[in-house]
Amino acid sequence: MSETDSSTPDSPDAYDPRLAHPSHELIHDRADALLSLHHAPEILTLVNVWDVASALVVAELPETKALATASHAIAAAFGYEDGERIPPDLMLDAVGRIALATSLPVTADLEAGYGDPGEIVRRAIGVGVVGANIEDRMRPHIESVENVAEVVKAAEQEGVRFVLNARTDALLTRDATGPGWDEAVEDAIERGRAYLDAGAACVFVPGAVDEATALRLVEGIGHLRVSVLGTPGGPTAARYEQLGIARISYGPWPQRVALAALQESALALYAGAGLPDGTPTNS
Repeated sequence: MSETDSSTPDSPDAYDPRLAHPSHELIHDRADALLSLHHAPEILTLVNVWDVASALVVAELPETKALATASHAIAAAFGYEDGERIPPDLMLDAVGRIALATSLPVTADLEAGYGDPGEIVRRAIGVGVVGANIEDRMRPHIESVENVAEVVKAAEQEGVRFVLNARTDALLTRDATGPGWDEAVEDAIERGRAYLDAGAACVFVPGAVDEATALRLVEGIGHLRVSVLGTPGGPTAARYEQLGIARISYGPWPQRVALAALQESALALYAGAGLPDGTPTNS
């Protein structure tokens, strides 16, 4: 069976992540490529995907250097609420299909690790994923650092320079315009430094990261060591790059943009319009 052959003797069309996944050498190369993208002076812009169809649409653009999945979007596609409501086996199946469908490095949003961050990352590597977000959910500092260390150890045991984008939810606990914001930023910096010391490649700080906050995070955590979430009305990727941010991703927003476009198209069709000019005729 070839590296990309998804058939099995019993079911020609069945996908089995235990049998159909990139080789260890290919996984190793993709992990190195993803790590290099985080170290490049250009910001790594990741337009999040949620299934093979969305992954292929984004992957065919020459500007796309890597793919990132969004746990919220994948869960929604299967009818689950966000927050580890989706069974981990189903999440791994989804991200494994995406990794199998592309030659690009794939980093996955693996939420908080589904009860065992090291094991979920080991399994993710097995289906071709070479990076991940693991969130701290503001667990005690020591426990959060231990979770990062477990992920790093699991990846080392697999022989892969896995790109852990360790997420801290510190800024999600406070309103940027309210009391306690400065303390939340300092907490994010303290946790971020500890996660880097434990082996994370980058620190993901979702929340209201305006220019001033981005500067504080970069100064406190490190140049090209901070990852942010792009949001409507927030700074652009180009501006974040100027501030020393390493990476920007967009979480569930690309799926919401796509679904809004679908709804708009449906309304036009119900109103008697035809399909838009330029609609692709091939799959």
